[in-house]
Amino acid sequence: MKEWFENLTVLEHVYFWLGIAATVFLIIQIVLMCFSSFGGDIDIDGDGDIDVDFDSGVSIFTVKSITAFFAVGSWAGLLTCSLAPAELHWLSVIIALIAGAAAMATVVFLLRALAKMQCNGIVQTEKLVGMRATVYVSVPANRSGRGKITLNAQGKFMELDAVTDGEKLVTDEMVEITAVENECTVVKRCVTEVTDV
Repeated sequence: MKEWFENLTVLEHVYFWLGIAATVFLIIQIVLMCFSSFGGDIDIDGDGDIDVDFDSGVSIFTVKSITAFFAVGSWAGLLTCSLAPAELHWLSVIIALIAGAAAMATVVFLLRALAKMQCNGIVQTEKLVGMRATVYVSVPANRSGRGKITLNAQGKFMELDAVTDGEKLVTDEMVEITAVENECTVVKRCVTEVTDV
């Protein structure tokens, strides 16, 4: 390994160290992306977008795409140098640029696909008032504690904290949301109409 490294040309050294740096940075980005929410706006995630945005909302020149360009391009250039004779090492630059551009395009395509799949995740609480829900965890009487309710609203299944001004509400009971206060719903028992037979 030491002998191989010492026999590298200047161009191969450039490819090697650029590839190492870009690959380490790319791994760090992947790890950070796995432990952070991708659901937010890409500009807020600290992606380092340059203002070249298109209709999809994802920029071509992001830190992720540029890192992929250098990582893949460097390793492709180094591989080309090791396989090609010395007089054709100039070809490695072209192959590195093509491979890097392909990696960059792939990352942009994937980011755009992810951006289309994501939803903003913001619950519009004012639109919950008047909706019916099911008690999931008993709601103590007279706001003496919090329970939980479940409902389908705004295209998603939600589990929300709930309080009531009336009697205790038991599990599986149908309730109506009357207000939302401090990120907690205020609910009341649904009155079922009894019809004469």
